[in-house]
Amino acid sequence: MNGFLGTMGSLLVVILLGGSLYGCPQYNVYSSRMAGEAELAQASYSKQVAVQSAQAKLDAAKLEAETDVTRAGGVAQANKILADGLGGPEGYLRWKFIQMLEDTASSPSKTVIYIPTEAGLPVLEAGRPVK
Repeated sequence: MNGFLGTMGSLLVVILLGGSLYGCPQYNVYSSRMAGEAELAQASYSKQVAVQSAQAKLDAAKLEAETDVTRAGGVAQANKILADGLGGPEGYLRWKFIQMLEDTASSPSKTVIYIPTEAGLPVLEAGRPVK
């Protein structure tokens, strides 16, 4: 009986050793394949995220451009209405000049303003005292 158990034990050891010699390389192949598939899935997901992010930026830029065009059209239309109400572009510029004078008059800092003459040239500060 002892001989039979010893033979069976030896046979069992040989089978386990043979199985591990066959199974380890197979497991390594399987493990490598699974790691490769996981890496491929991760790369695919990263690509999808990058594409979606770029598409969102493109959509946002297009909408901002449309908003700017609409805003510019509204400003242009408002300026045209205002200029026509003031007698044309010359009247509009005179009105803007008067607004600028009012704004600088209320400012606490002293500002030098050049006023155009009939010839369109500014009055020089020849008589202005130096401080």
